[in-house]
Amino acid sequence: PPQLCAGCSHRDSYDALNLALEGYPQRLVSSDIGCYTLGFLPPYQAIETCLWMGASVGMAQGAAQAGFHPVVAVIGDSTFLHSGVTPLIDAVAVNVNMTLLILDNSTTAMTGGQPTIVSSASLESLVKGLGVDPAHVRLLSPIKKHTEENARIIREEIEHRGLSVIISRRDCIQQLKSRKKAEA
Repeated sequence: PPQLCAGCSHRDSYDALNLALEGYPQRLVSSDIGCYTLGFLPPYQAIETCLWMGASVGMAQGAAQAGFHPVVAVIGDSTFLHSGVTPLIDAVAVNVNMTLLILDNSTTAMTGGQPTIVSSASLESLVKGLGVDPAHVRLLSPIKKHTEENARIIREEIEHRGLSVIISRRDCIQQLKSRKKAEA
């Protein structure tokens, strides 16, 4: 079966997410179409739903508004910019009790590594500019040695009663390999 690339930052993000969600008998983790959708498969099995680009945010909002907890939406940076911004604006308007986890690998990895339309450095400002409380916009460095700390941060934001956004940022391993090869 397909799997996340060796060295992929999404592996470390899913390890932290699964650790953060331990102890919750019910949970909802919605996702979108992208390489990170492979978090549905073993060994992560972190995702319950996946429909189309941008659906994770709206689905998570609906579940949270129906009283489900915890609710996490997982979306890639390019998918977020393509079709996740609009449902996030709606989630901000009602301060829904959900956590959005943006897996920022600085590229559109699944379709060939095209650059994203907004740089990683601007993504945090964009989220805050949409009205997300800056105290609940958090950054993660998804590497193995930070798994427990990242899980603690994710759990804090899951427990926050309101909207939170976590940006898990590390370059796509395949893009890094391509850049290094081109530089050599």
